[in-house]
Amino acid sequence: AEARSMESLEKQLICPICLEMFTKPVVILPCQHNLCRKCANDVFQRCLWGWAGPGAGAVSGGQGVYVTPPKPPCRPLHAKAEQHLMCEEHEDERINIYCLRCEAPTCSLCKVFGAHKDCEVAPLPAVYQRQKSELSDGIAMLVAGNDRIQAIITQMEEICHTIEENGRRQKQHLGLRFDALYGILEERKKELLQSIAAEQEAKLQRVRGLIRQYGDHLEASSKLVESAIQAMEEPQMALYLQVLPGEQGTITDMSKASMSSRPEPGYENMDHFSINVDHVAEMLRTIEFQTGA
Repeated sequence: AEARSMESLEKQLICPICLEMFTKPVVILPCQHNLCRKCANDVFQRCLWGWAGPGAGAVSGGQGVYVTPPKPPCRPLHAKAEQHLMCEEHEDERINIYCLRCEAPTCSLCKVFGAHKDCEVAPLPAVYQRQKSELSDGIAMLVAGNDRIQAIITQMEEICHTIEENGRRQKQHLGLRFDALYGILEERKKELLQSIAAEQEAKLQRVRGLIRQYGDHLEASSKLVESAIQAMEEPQMALYLQVLPGEQGTITDMSKASMSSRPEPGYENMDHFSINVDHVAEMLRTIEFQTGA
């Protein structure tokens, strides 16, 4: 296909008079044919004098060939309906080739003697079809890439959802584990408080019992003192001596009563209920997630 396109392009660049590549090509109006400048001058002169060389549309006459009157324009009647870009430098030339080096559309005149005369060119339709095909392939690749990206995005969104769900579940499990620890601590705290309360009550009962015992002794002793004082105020000797033995014996017994029952030194101390939780606290502070579980 490229060979045929190049062959077609070469045909477009050949002068129909001298059958060589255009040399300073010009456009013949109104038929829009391209001719070399020299060939165009020759044809023009012959048309003026009624003579033409071989190959021209002519009839026999005189010493040469008489050129037939100019034909109507050879441009198709529907050409006006076709929209063609025209060369800015050569206003009457269509843009029909593509400069491969400059990567720009141009016209045949620009290739023959213009800015692109040293450039490699190709037919505009061939370049158009090739680039359009490349663009189509690029679009297909982009669409396929977009599909892959969308699939990746969907997959990562699912991963995000799974992460959120797993995080919620693990938070719940962690909360349950710590709630269990809180329960153990609360239960143990209750047990230890009960131990302290039990010994506290036992010691209080003992000491309060001794207080009552000493109080009773004190009350009895006070009454005995009052009774003894009254006895000493008895003026009658016989009566006094009659009562004295009983009072004296009671006083003697009361004074000899043992009052040695009392709490031993340090009995009130409760320091033995102290606990050391430093190692437990340190262990709690080092609670960490299991690795490799």
